[in-house]
Amino acid sequence: MAALTDLTIAEAGAALAKGDFTARELTDAYLAAMETARGLNAYIEETPERARVMADASDARRAAGKANGPLDGIPLAIKDLFCTEGALSTAGSHILDGFRPPYESTVTQKLWDAGAVMLGKVNMDEFAMGSANITSHYGPTLNPWKASSGPNAGKDLVPGGSSGGSAAAVAAHIAAGATGTDTGGSIRQPGAFCGIVGLKPTYGRCSRWGIIAFASSLDQAGPIARSVEDSAIMLGGMAGYDPKDSTSVDLVVPDYRKALTGDIRGLRVGVPAEYRMEGTPAEIEALWQQGVDWLREAGAEIVDISLPHTKYALPAYYIVAPAEASSNLARYDGMRYGLRVEGEDLTDTYERTRAAGFGHEVQRRVMIGTYVLSAGYYDAYYLKAQRVRTRIADDFKAAWNSCDVILTPTTPSAAFALGEKQDDPIAMYLNDIFTVPASMAGLPAISVPAGLSADGLPLGLHLIGPAFGEETLLRAAGVLESAAGFDAKP
Repeated sequence: MAALTDLTIAEAGAALAKGDFTARELTDAYLAAMETARGLNAYIEETPERARVMADASDARRAAGKANGPLDGIPLAIKDLFCTEGALSTAGSHILDGFRPPYESTVTQKLWDAGAVMLGKVNMDEFAMGSANITSHYGPTLNPWKASSGPNAGKDLVPGGSSGGSAAAVAAHIAAGATGTDTGGSIRQPGAFCGIVGLKPTYGRCSRWGIIAFASSLDQAGPIARSVEDSAIMLGGMAGYDPKDSTSVDLVVPDYRKALTGDIRGLRVGVPAEYRMEGTPAEIEALWQQGVDWLREAGAEIVDISLPHTKYALPAYYIVAPAEASSNLARYDGMRYGLRVEGEDLTDTYERTRAAGFGHEVQRRVMIGTYVLSAGYYDAYYLKAQRVRTRIADDFKAAWNSCDVILTPTTPSAAFALGEKQDDPIAMYLNDIFTVPASMAGLPAISVPAGLSADGLPLGLHLIGPAFGEETLLRAAGVLESAAGFDAKP
């Protein structure tokens, strides 16, 4: 039998139901694997005692015939943006170092109610601001993959961000699955870099309550897993209406797993002209065409579409997101929780605390956000960006008249070397060029591993669906996954 940590969530759940092994044995296997992979710096805090207690409770439920479903007994990693009662919850920032909240986020509570086991809190870009998992106060996370050739052969690579710790943990088999959050691509981009599946649900599908905020109109929780089926299982456990979140949508949560029928005959797949950007590597273009061919061979109808405002999505995003961040992060002032650096007076204490507590990328985005919201610039920048955002959403609404899902690449490149783009924020921001438009429109999207680069690194294909169209999106993603047959491991 395969190692317990090699099993998908679906496979492990089926084996637990048959009694092939216990949740405690499965959890202990992951805890042992975590010890051997600490060099990746994927976990900020491991919670082995809590994990074993939760696993024992799962075994007791199964013995009593009261298992809670497919997630019962499954060990998961939790992005450090989710508040977890009594466990370190820092958003990867020095300003929240040592913060252990007395409450649980809605999403994680739903997972615990479903019987899942918490292995620990995983690393991330500070306050989810980044595309490489290099801005964390706790140091960078390393991608478990290595290039087999080329200029980066043998070098440490980034796992993507901001959910880089989640993606690295799942790819390295030191978690069966992980929670992530996606503001402009922070689930899908690390999923592509680490050769796993990253799913961003529709904005409002999962509660944001108890998730440390970056940009409130964009942030959305979602699963990171090793298969499309596992993503469907996790989303079913995470999603649902929450009256504590005013942006949560009161809709029934479907059985996403049942959507994986493997049949996409007649499905209309849109291919947007605007995503064919100058300078895109040939291997990315070739993989995209391969994805088109796979879906066509499975019976889908390929439709050329236009999303004319795509080119404005990234600049608009980098006005809207920092503006909301500057507002959300104003609460970190050293007065109530987290870091406090005493100054000569109140204002000096604020300034010293925030200067010491926030890293350079967070400071940069807070400054940008404060500038675009200031008197004289609010209309010129922030309001104009919001108007552009509406146009982007309107482009997608028009596209759904002629297609059911949209296929694009996930990223403009494979994972790059640690430190390679660290001093060039614009180059770093361009990593999200294919993922940001769906975020700006609040649409569900998924990255599926589909091939390897010339240097032996994973590349992803990206599907976008209409609002609350996760079932169709997952069905198409499942077919893409089967056609790609991606089974490479780091």
